[in-house]
Amino acid sequence: MKEQMRIMGEEATSYITSSSMSIMDKLTILSDAAKYDVACTSSGVERKGNGSSMGNSISAGICHSFSADGRCISLLKVLFTNECIYDCKYCLNRKSNDVPRATFTPEELCELTMQFYRRNYIEGLFLSSGIVNSPDYTMELIAKSILLLRTKYHFMGYIHVKAIPGASLEIIQRLGFYADRMSVNLEFPTAEGLRMLAPNKHRKNILAPMRLVQNGITTNKEELVHFKNAPSFVPAGQSTQMIIGATQETDYQIMTIAENMYHKFNMKRVFYSAFIHVNEDKELPALPGGPPLLREHRLYQADFLLRFYGYQTKELLDDAHPNFNEFLDPKANWAVNHLEFFPVEINRADYRALLRVPGIGVKSAQRIVQARRIAKLRFEDLKKIGVVLKRALYFITCQDRMMYPTKIEEDFITRNLIERKDIVTNDLTYRQISLFDDVQGADLLLQQA
Repeated sequence: MKEQMRIMGEEATSYITSSSMSIMDKLTILSDAAKYDVACTSSGVERKGNGSSMGNSISAGICHSFSADGRCISLLKVLFTNECIYDCKYCLNRKSNDVPRATFTPEELCELTMQFYRRNYIEGLFLSSGIVNSPDYTMELIAKSILLLRTKYHFMGYIHVKAIPGASLEIIQRLGFYADRMSVNLEFPTAEGLRMLAPNKHRKNILAPMRLVQNGITTNKEELVHFKNAPSFVPAGQSTQMIIGATQETDYQIMTIAENMYHKFNMKRVFYSAFIHVNEDKELPALPGGPPLLREHRLYQADFLLRFYGYQTKELLDDAHPNFNEFLDPKANWAVNHLEFFPVEINRADYRALLRVPGIGVKSAQRIVQARRIAKLRFEDLKKIGVVLKRALYFITCQDRMMYPTKIEEDFITRNLIERKDIVTNDLTYRQISLFDDVQGADLLLQQA
């Protein structure tokens, strides 16, 4: 395997050296060029240092923001090159744009990663790229970089690599044994949107490496059962990213496609990136109100419901209601539209029913199930457990009593949730949380939805 990768890497002998540009100049350009790629979190990999290599990888994950427990973590997030042979209408790095260009050499990228790691600036590498010369040529350079990093520099930290659509599947498969996570950007939810704004890219070239990685992960898991020392293939799974708001798809279409990605390709994550207007083109929307960040937020909330709460897209949206409510999060919106399901008795409801209650997350539902084995729970207990009572109080009972006399009525509950009305009961104050309240970490906010 290593010999095959070495030969493959040696084939890319004519890579760009940009001798007149320092490595720090390249870093400035290529780190800034990578800022629009949001698909860079990880999970599921734990690898201890073996005493002879540099670094390790932990299952808590690595990203450039916050982990679920509020810990700030970091990785080197760069493009290998911002040169590109394509002219995608939405992309800042398209070939027709007059922007500073730079390309790392494999050695430069390895040295940069190791220097940052030794100084404790980063915990891993997230590597994407434009396309220089051809998809195969670019993929060979990326593969050579990762091979050097793993074998010559003995770096065992987390590595997330973007596969280049249209590149040789053989190169991608070989690279999968050295990367922790791989991803291919779907770019747009539909093939029509891709044809309109990225005419050089084709849906089949995007889906082919996705299927390859999926099959490789499945096969590798079977191999590891019989051969404990077999190399791991993309152990942290694969992810993808969709740009939201550049084309006319509804939230219903977007979430249906995301659901298919999870079921048909075993995606670890689907990321949603609000379209940012960086180019002037008649095919691009004007977006006078700015990037659709609230819409992106609602999609992430719905994505959590699909992955952790047992919801299906058809429960949240339909042809008659194709877009999410601007004023209520998807879980609360489902609840006020299905009041026949409520109130839920905390001391009797099963785990799945608890997950349907706004204000009860996965962890708090698990704690409720465990705690009520010992004693009957009260509202005071739920607050200590972590239930967000300012939302849950409309939908639950404890020992067959509501927290205070209220109506299970759609307009009343919706009005109170939207208006952030303060409710004072027994010297306790509850206030509806808003999108802009200060909470520790975006993932924590989503988990509490």
